[in-house]
Amino acid sequence: MSLITRFQRSPVEPATPDEPRAGSRWRRVAAPATTVLAGLFVLVALVAPADFERFTPGAFLRVPVEGLLGVVLVLVLPPRPRRIAAVVGGAGLGLLLVVKVMDIGFDAVLYRPFDLVLDWPLLGPAVDYVDVTVGRVASIGAVVAVVALVIGLVVLTTRSVLRLTRVVVGHRTASIRAVALLAVASITLAVPGVPISSGGAAEFVYDHARAVKAGLNDREEFAKEAAVDAFRDTPGAELLTGLRGKDVVLTFVESYGRDALENPEIAPKVTAALDAGSAELRAAGYASRSGFLTSPTAGGGSWLAQATLLSGLWIDNQQRYRTLVASDRLSLPSAFGRADWRSVGIMPGITQAWPEGDYFGYDQIRAGGDLGYRGPRFGYATMPDQYTLSAFQQRERSTPGHAPVMAAIPLLSSHAPWSPIPEAVDWDEVGDGSTYNSMVSGTDPPEAIFGRDPSSVRADYAKSVEYSVKTLISYVETYGDDDLVLVFLGDHQPAQVVTGADAGKDVPITIVAKDPAVLDRVAGWGWDDGLKPGEKAPVWRMDEFRDRFLTAFGSTTLKTSASPEH
Repeated sequence: MSLITRFQRSPVEPATPDEPRAGSRWRRVAAPATTVLAGLFVLVALVAPADFERFTPGAFLRVPVEGLLGVVLVLVLPPRPRRIAAVVGGAGLGLLLVVKVMDIGFDAVLYRPFDLVLDWPLLGPAVDYVDVTVGRVASIGAVVAVVALVIGLVVLTTRSVLRLTRVVVGHRTASIRAVALLAVASITLAVPGVPISSGGAAEFVYDHARAVKAGLNDREEFAKEAAVDAFRDTPGAELLTGLRGKDVVLTFVESYGRDALENPEIAPKVTAALDAGSAELRAAGYASRSGFLTSPTAGGGSWLAQATLLSGLWIDNQQRYRTLVASDRLSLPSAFGRADWRSVGIMPGITQAWPEGDYFGYDQIRAGGDLGYRGPRFGYATMPDQYTLSAFQQRERSTPGHAPVMAAIPLLSSHAPWSPIPEAVDWDEVGDGSTYNSMVSGTDPPEAIFGRDPSSVRADYAKSVEYSVKTLISYVETYGDDDLVLVFLGDHQPAQVVTGADAGKDVPITIVAKDPAVLDRVAGWGWDDGLKPGEKAPVWRMDEFRDRFLTAFGSTTLKTSASPEH
């Protein structure tokens, strides 16, 4: 026997016999651990709530009825149908989990669950938002990450269900006993108000199925609503006669919601600014009236709210928006244009083609690139509110004897993430915006608000709204005259990281004018005096405003409802 042979057989290196034993021990530990993890994952997919407010330990201490039925099905099916059922059920459970994640995201931002029919078009604006605020690379990365997450969840749930299926079949007697025990326990141990069993997954699917049916019928419902328009054929000579010769400025203050006036962590700054502004404007000869409107959206979707107010139709989803902008429905800007105003849209947030803007009937749209801004962005805002109003003033109202102008102006400084906020400067120093280059403009991505202390986020939100309303008050004091009528309102409430749950969708609205005849026209509205509506101020749906406004300031009265009862 050679030396090499003797060395290979020497007991000094017994590695080869030991390695299989070590691998076997690892497999014996890993297999049950993997099964437990698969079971926990499936349990979470079945019982996890679809909103953060219900994420409590008790929510997961449930016996999912769907899981018990799934075990029974696995036990009675023959091998091939069993595997098919496991694959289909696992994939379906993965998709259910994906929809739950979407619901959580929509609830956190928009106060409602994801609509499987109507909300897909909103994903485009979401990507555009990331693109604008963080950059193209980040938006592409976000899309890739979302696609990977969806595929990963579906694959993981499918593999988990397949693994559990094999375990159930391999331990048939134990599985039957476990199902029986859990079924009996869920009935006998149940306490009123403290359920043991859960049919949450089935209920979740049922709720979304009902929403899908409603979404499929929404186009027909919207067509019925849009067909009724009391002002469709009203001649220009009979429109807006109570505002002849006035410059009417309609401004949407981003995320200016009712919480800005009533949430104790936010309201002190904002209400102080409004109270001081009311006193200052009153001293300068102005009067104001304020109420509330209920927005069709919350947390986001500003264009839906703006379209609702300007069209007099309830635009709460992208399908309705697209249908509206392809229609000939009379909008407020079109009504002013028909009555011989110059109507303009000052749109600092529009940074690319906006073909749907043609619907609103503006004589001219001045997008972000048309306003000549040479300063930095502040968070999402392409330019500070003060610059937007200054640019509007210089381009539309600075020429003596100019024709009456009606302007719709969305203001962006109070858009999430609400930090940083530009400083106010003298109006003569605004110029082309270069003065803002010396201010801190910030680099945090918008989603950073969800990782910050909520109290800090609310403080920043309050500061941003305070800045916006002070800027509007200052604009009136600086450039106002007998012929200026200012209407300003919020488009929607901020995200729930600011308001908390169940905040509602009301937003403040205010009319400011120096000519007493203007506010006399709206005396019957019952709105509160001043820039701040009180707790008991009237609340209308936002789609009611167009007809009430055209009625109050027209030479004819509204004889028929412009929108059906809801």
